[in-house]
Formats: sequence, C-alpha cells, structure tokens
Amino acid sequence: MFYKADEPHGLPYNPFKAIVAPRPIGWISSLDSEGVPNLAPYSFFNGVCDTPPILMFSSGGMKDSAQNISQTGEFTFNYVSRSMKNEMNISSATLPPGVNEFDEAGLEMAPGETVACPRVGGAAAALECKLLEIVNPTVLDGTKAPYFLILGQVTGVHIDDAMITPEGRFDTMKADPILRSGYHDYVCLDELFELVRPQ
Repeated sequence: MFYKADEPHGLPYNPFKAIVAPRPIGWISSLDSEGVPNLAPYSFFNGVCDTPPILMFSSGGMKDSAQNISQTGEFTFNYVSRSMKNEMNISSATLPPGVNEFDEAGLEMAPGETVACPRVGGAAAALECKLLEIVNPTVLDGTKAPYFLILGQVTGVHIDDAMITPEGRFDTMKADPILRSGYHDYVCLDELFELVRPQ
C-alpha cells in the first residue's frame, strides 16, 4: 500500500510508530522549580551523536518534564531494563504536577553528580544531561508542531559495574532493555550480533 502522510491511511491503527521502531525508552527524571522530582517515559527518544554525547526526546506539548527542564536546564535519562518495566509503566500515568513518580512507582532515588535531579536507583545506566535547546519545529504548512524536541548534552554517566564485561564493554544483553514499538507494544532483545563495516 501507499498513502500520503497528510491523508487518511485507511488502517484501524496508525503504522508510523510501529515502522520507526523499536526505540529505546527515554525514562526522564527532572526537578520542578520547587525541587519536587518528576519521572516519565518518552517514546520518541534517542542519542543524537557521541562527540559530544547528546540525547534528544520529544514531548507532546510542554508536559511536566519539558516544563521542568526549561526552568532548571537539566535532566537525567534512566535505562529501562525488563526488570523495571512495571515501574516504568506506573510512571507513565498522567498525574497532577508536583506528584513524585518515584514514590508512586516505589523506586529508589539516587543522587546526581553533575545535576541536581535524582536518577533511578538500581538502573543499569543513567546519563545526566544539561539542556542545550528546546525546539518547536515549524512543519510544512508553516504552523508550529504540537511537539517540542529537548536536546541535552551528557555531563555524567552512571553504569552498574555488573553491566561491564571483562573486555570493558557495556553488556546490552545483560542490561536487558525493553524497547518501544508501535501501539501498546514493547519488545526485548533475544540476540546480539556484530557486523564490521566494510573498508
């Protein structure tokens, strides 16, 4: 099939999110202006580059995380392993501003090193970030998209020592990430293999 993206596709569910998938989950912690922690997962998230290391996530509207980051200039990405999928899902609930999702999900808060906001204690990894910019894209018809791209530069990296192999690699299979697909679907890794780019 083919359809123009600005016209009806005729399917009962939008395939876009399932095509651009699986995606790592941006489990973002931040602090509001009163110092209350916030924790929320974002479906559209990824690394942008590694030198310097930059992350990006997209917020539909100025939700609590985006609002907090715009005010404080910092946030932390927390790695979502399969063992934390239920806690991650609990933190996705729409709650009033000022509610601490760490408490709601029964998660430990661990202190940041380069940022004031806490991270998820026990996560396989966490990346502390300082805000670079918030972008509200202008789309093809000249209007502003109802989404905001938050870009942050990584300033601190936490890794659970158990996730580092004897060869000094981060062990993705042991970290056991869950990844976001389309609809209400998530996937896990069942195989890891290496391909070396041709010279």
